[in-house]
Amino acid sequence: MKNWSWKNIIKEIVSTLLLIMVLSWVINYFRQPDTSDQLPDLRLTTIEQQTLSTQANQQPTVLHFWATWCPTCKLEAPNLESIQDQAHVITVAVNSGDDQTLQQFMQERGYTYPVVNDPKGALAKQFNVEAFPTTFIYDSNGTLRFVEVGYSTTVGLKARLAIVGD
Repeated sequence: MKNWSWKNIIKEIVSTLLLIMVLSWVINYFRQPDTSDQLPDLRLTTIEQQTLSTQANQQPTVLHFWATWCPTCKLEAPNLESIQDQAHVITVAVNSGDDQTLQQFMQERGYTYPVVNDPKGALAKQFNVEAFPTTFIYDSNGTLRFVEVGYSTTVGLKARLAIVGD
């Protein structure tokens, strides 16, 4: 029987966390959508009827696909709110109802980032997104630098933006 000292407990916790992190990276790698390395020039209309462009930004662009019915997406939403000053954030709500339903969802939670409604998943299909949430991070030249499938922490998002920042 193993003698459990604080040193052994901490060692077990750290090794377990490292194993989980490595497994998460492997799973993320295999779940990444196969998409172009260049951000296409898109004109998108938000649920507030504002037009957004994916081009000509002085900041990195974060293109985030999510859904109101996705529990992980709901947990991740505050993280996106916190990076708006560091990136051109565009979120795409997939199969999540009409504009009014999405506006209510955003208002109830106090989120202010732009939301494009993708009621039939056409934009998600264009980017080969099959799992939610999926986040694409492009540098200021529109070159794809990171793809994250699943939950992204605020620290993780900010670190990726710091790496791609000019």
